[in-house]
Amino acid sequence: MRVFRWVWRYVSKYKYLMFLGFFLASSVSLLNMINPFVQGRIVDDVILGGNTDLLFKLLAIIAGTTMLRAVIRYSFQMIFEYVSQNVLFNIRESIYSSLQKMDFAFFDRNKTGDLMSRMTGDLEAVRHFVAFVMYSTFFNILSFTVGMVVLFRLNFKLTLALLSISPFICYFTIKLSRSVKPAFAAIREQFSRLNSMVQENISGNRVVKAFAKEDYEIEKFLKENENFRQRNKDVARIWEKYLPVLDSMAGTLSVTVILLGGILVIRGDITLGELITFNGFIWTFNGPMRMAGWLINDMQRFAASAEKIMLVLNEQPRIKNPELPVIKPRLEGSVEFRNVSFRYRDEEILRDISFKVKPGQTVGIIGPTGSGKSTLVNLISRFYDCTEGEVLVDGINVKKYDIKSLRSGIAMAMQDIFLFSDTIEGNIAYGVPDAPMEKVIEAAKVAGAHDFIMEMPEGYDTIIGERGVGLSGGQRQRIALARALLKDPAILILDDTTSSVDIETERRIQESLKYASREKTTFIIAHRISSVKNADLILVLIDGRIVEMGNHDELIERQGYYYSVFNSQYGDFEKIRSLEVG
Repeated sequence: MRVFRWVWRYVSKYKYLMFLGFFLASSVSLLNMINPFVQGRIVDDVILGGNTDLLFKLLAIIAGTTMLRAVIRYSFQMIFEYVSQNVLFNIRESIYSSLQKMDFAFFDRNKTGDLMSRMTGDLEAVRHFVAFVMYSTFFNILSFTVGMVVLFRLNFKLTLALLSISPFICYFTIKLSRSVKPAFAAIREQFSRLNSMVQENISGNRVVKAFAKEDYEIEKFLKENENFRQRNKDVARIWEKYLPVLDSMAGTLSVTVILLGGILVIRGDITLGELITFNGFIWTFNGPMRMAGWLINDMQRFAASAEKIMLVLNEQPRIKNPELPVIKPRLEGSVEFRNVSFRYRDEEILRDISFKVKPGQTVGIIGPTGSGKSTLVNLISRFYDCTEGEVLVDGINVKKYDIKSLRSGIAMAMQDIFLFSDTIEGNIAYGVPDAPMEKVIEAAKVAGAHDFIMEMPEGYDTIIGERGVGLSGGQRQRIALARALLKDPAILILDDTTSSVDIETERRIQESLKYASREKTTFIIAHRISSVKNADLILVLIDGRIVEMGNHDELIERQGYYYSVFNSQYGDFEKIRSLEVG
């Protein structure tokens, strides 16, 4: 029942339209009762009674009723379709808004294809329920109820004969309902897996082709596609088992009426016209009986899809605003970690991290892959919450800030670069959409992107492909860097931002950054010593711990991990250079 209460929250916004639709559906149901009586009159009064004067009047009633019924049916179907489209729009908006509130951990747990299927196939099942199943169920229940009253009034014995079959129909209908629900849930789950696999393959098509794994990917797809087909065949087998039985039982109603009704006509208990009228009302009994299986089938499909959607909508982000959040117009830029540890699932990523940075200072972070460098800076923006200790910005725990206020003062050029399918200007100005063009160009120049942008056919108006397809890795990095710089944040985080550019380009970018970030607290994650050697503070992370901390000269003197990395990257070149300078 909870899925019906859930969907009613959206449908209730259009309750007056819905009531009008149900009223019109009721009108059609009642209009359907007229023609069987008229047909009975034609048989008894015109054909058998010879009263031909009534014929045109009765035919006019049939024609008028049929036309009026068609108009009203069209009207209420359009009403339900209109409401269903609006409900679809509102639910889709709710899902999308809910996704925007989710934190990194949510997207770590859920595949893109799964979330996309919520927005497509599952929503279509909800739309079908509102547009068709709701009024069809109401229409058939009303027709059955009114029909039963009329049939009992026409002939009590014939109606009882029909009702004797109904317990069997109800039994198989319940069996169908119980069998088909888990089958539809399995279909939706397999559809999500199939959708996820296709989305992942399309996004990673260059890797697939680079390793010549097309046949392997096709084989994987065929396996998932076969599983999807099997889930649908499971549902088909349930239909094969129950629906023919239900249809057959509903079909026996007409045979029963003809056999028993014919005997009653021969005995003179009813007239032939009354039998025609009674037979004309059979649809009010066998129609709902036939539709019961299909409607239950559609309801279970809706229930399975609605459950999936509700899981997304009911998901609560772990990163939330406090009751009385701190809002600062602009951050000053001081950052402090106090005994910070972070555990993700069962793995400890960071352990007992402590350091302090003053506004305007530059912090370099180096360490082997997987040492927790990106996780550390993610805690500053509160993409994740530390499990122990405190992260403070301007002396205030980040958990006390309004999330948007905190993040508006921080800009990141992330390691996993994402560029939108938009113009280069639109990508750079993503964080500041109303930024004047000269500011965009200035940020691009600092990031070392202006020259290659101007070489493109349409310059800053060049539309780049999805995720920056068509640009080199270094070009994507520089556009991402320009995007972060244009925001003019108090805290600037550069996560391996120059790893894909040559040494000379990196040197020019660093020189530009010295000027552009002189009043910003800057965190630079890098593997190259050249990227961090001029930092005020350098953190060396290994296995989630700070093993060394200090400036370049101090770390060289200690001759630890930093010193060994420095020697491996510079070797004797630094000695030769020092001799040349001397």
